[in-house]
Amino acid sequence: MKELILKNFPDLNHHELLKGIEAYGKLKTIESGEVMMEVGRYVKAIPLVTKGRLKVFREDDEGRELFLYYINPGETCAISLVCSERDRQSKIKAVAIEDSEFIAVPIRFMDEWMQQYKPWYYFVMETYRSRFEEVLNTVDSIAFHKLDERLLEYINKHLEVEGGDILHTTHQDIANELSTSREVISRLLKQLEKKGVVKLSRNQIELLK
Repeated sequence: MKELILKNFPDLNHHELLKGIEAYGKLKTIESGEVMMEVGRYVKAIPLVTKGRLKVFREDDEGRELFLYYINPGETCAISLVCSERDRQSKIKAVAIEDSEFIAVPIRFMDEWMQQYKPWYYFVMETYRSRFEEVLNTVDSIAFHKLDERLLEYINKHLEVEGGDILHTTHQDIANELSTSREVISRLLKQLEKKGVVKLSRNQIELLK
């Protein structure tokens, strides 16, 4: 496990900290589409992602989603860190969008390691900072951008994460994440296609350059 940690989390290269993660962390796998974290459940472990990608979002009673951020290899979930501090229930949902792997670290070590190991302290603080900026960007997008601008921003952001020029998704999934209807997304995408911005195919969107 030590090599796996150092490969994905090189900043955690501290002898005693690595021993602690190796001793108490459990390597787990999760299949694409499987829920890692559910709303209302108590957070029992901090996931250090080593493979794949997970999507973190808010979900209302009608199943509409508000995308917050992805968790990629070398990252963890900031909200799980927050919930772990006082044994709180999760307010978000995290779903694997690829077959993924992570090291589950029991939350009881959160505060202890923050005080004992500077690399862990800086890792947690940087996670808070970067995720806070991502959530602020989401709020700004909702508050200040029109839906067509948000849609194009959504496409660009997801392609930046996935790499390449083709986004594999459905109009319904986009609608869920942007809190609108599938019909509205389909209409806006067709408008973008007429302008030569995108090319649409079944369950995929190609961004034209």
